[in-house]
Amino acid sequence: MQDLYLPIKTIHMSLAMISLLGFVIRGCWSIQGSALLQRRWVKIAPHIIDTLLLTTAVLLMIILHQHPGNQDWITAKLIALVFYVGFGTLAIKRAPTPVSKTIFFALAIATFGYIVGVAITHHPASWLQMIQRFYD
Repeated sequence: MQDLYLPIKTIHMSLAMISLLGFVIRGCWSIQGSALLQRRWVKIAPHIIDTLLLTTAVLLMIILHQHPGNQDWITAKLIALVFYVGFGTLAIKRAPTPVSKTIFFALAIATFGYIVGVAITHHPASWLQMIQRFYD
């Protein structure tokens, strides 16, 4: 199963970037009030991509024998994921004005950045951990 780690990790990271790109496009369309958000493929594709992204995350946890119960950094990623989804939903669907959509969009992007930092550092402090290591 270890020989599957690198391909699954690569797929996971690629899906994360595709998911982010799709979110950025949909977020911009939402802020602008674009009718493109109503297209069928725009509504379906994110669910497919994000389902595959979560599937690869679970596979990586199985392969590495790491899960939220034994790794704080994975717990931090999961909690941040809930916030990312919440902010993203507000940015694209629920916030009433372009200004509020922009604020939630920025919060979602910042949360995504935090998640990436946690994934790289394997620490809940995310990028702050990397900065601390630099000064140690």
